[in-house]
Amino acid sequence: MSQALVSLVLNGRRDGINAATYERIWQHTALCGYRAKGMNPAAAPAAALHPQIGAILRPSLTLSRLGNYFSHVQHGLHAGLEASGGSTAFLGSADEFDAARLARLFPTGHRFHGLAIFGEVSPAFLRKLLSRQPRLVSISACPDRPGHTVNGDEKQSLDLLVQHLKKLGHRRIGWLGGKAGQGRHETRRDAFHAALLAAGLASDPRYETARTEADRAEGAEAIHKLLPLARRADFPTAFICYNSLMATGATLALNHAGWETPSRLSIVGADLPRPPTKREPAVTGAGTCAHSLGHAAASLLLESAPAATLDYQHLTLPARLIIGETSGPAPSAFSSHQFAELARA
Repeated sequence: MSQALVSLVLNGRRDGINAATYERIWQHTALCGYRAKGMNPAAAPAAALHPQIGAILRPSLTLSRLGNYFSHVQHGLHAGLEASGGSTAFLGSADEFDAARLARLFPTGHRFHGLAIFGEVSPAFLRKLLSRQPRLVSISACPDRPGHTVNGDEKQSLDLLVQHLKKLGHRRIGWLGGKAGQGRHETRRDAFHAALLAAGLASDPRYETARTEADRAEGAEAIHKLLPLARRADFPTAFICYNSLMATGATLALNHAGWETPSRLSIVGADLPRPPTKREPAVTGAGTCAHSLGHAAASLLLESAPAATLDYQHLTLPARLIIGETSGPAPSAFSSHQFAELARA
């Protein structure tokens, strides 16, 4: 083939060019990984392009601080894309984007087949992204956000935990929150209150905390903050934590102080617990598989419908309960000596 013909095809010219030749040129270009200045990838046949998905993290989240949850989401997204010959490209955190960065990453005919947003970003930022790439999915964000959304069933998670604790005889259940101010914390806390109400149990704001982070250290700090109240007769016999990392931290702190879980206090987490290590307890938790969230997001991004005609979907994946070592029957009663011991701890 002549250089002129190849140049015309790669710049998007279709008129007067044999369809089979057009396809062959683009297939060979994709196979070589060739990308010249001025080349128009938007004109390539879909079969000639390997789908590349841009990954953007919520503000303040970085690759080095993905944590246990979003690292599994990322793995699920990668696995789902890889099965179809796709790949991901990390584009940064949402708070790193300005007009110049958007223009540089998303010129006309840019290479991204779609965008995956990890966590909560502003609707205004989503609209800017959608104007450049309509094929976009937000993972673990508010379900009313523009574009596709994929979320776990937080209501079902908290219902499972509350019902589990109620069957064990617990009637007073507290809340150890994390990621205060973020949408996911508010969603889980609201689901906690709704689950208590549905179970005929009362919530008590005196036994609820909300920490800025959600790791093991925050779980330990959260339970320590409430221990001075342990002398009260209405002190909870169980606590639900924002996640299983906080539940692990709270459990280790109580055990270190001589208060064994779950014989004196049950501690559970509002997500699926990771496999325990030799130094950590097997936490009871309920939530949606983070790997499944990433895999579902990949399926939405790879759908064959043209981006301009997308019918956006809002998926909610079911939760399940895993019973570990940190939940058990509610203690029948505490003696005044036991309350004093817990308060000192």
